Amino acid sequence: MADTSNVKLTITFTDPDLDDQDKDEEVQKLLAQMKDLHEVEAVDRVVNANAPERTKSVTGWVVAQLIAFVKPENVKQLWGFLSDRLANKVIELEAEANGKKVKIKASSQQELEAAVKAIQELTNA
Repeated sequence: MADTSNVKLTITFTDPDLDDQDKDEEVQKLLAQMKDLHEVEAVDRVVNANAPERTKSVTGWVVAQLIAFVKPENVKQLWGFLSDRLANKVIELEAEANGKKVKIKASSQQELEAAVKAIQELTNA
């Protein structure tokens, strides 16, 4: 999969006005778009570790969540792409790099920009 020098990004759609199915549709759309990006090393749904064996794929995933691995030098370029798609979405973003984590909630363009800065600081640490 992705090597440990990559930035691990977990994006969770948390809009309280959306039901689980709507959140999951947001994940599916973003996942399809991110799979074609050369800035992204790997992207997928987050597996539900607590799902019972032999469950259908719908319950085998964490609802409203995806995970991506990105090289540190590609974070800013990726964020240009994501900011257009996530600007008015209520999300929670968790980034992990260099053994450190940052978790940010965002629902506006300003909050997304602050998230990018925090992630870039994390990768430069």
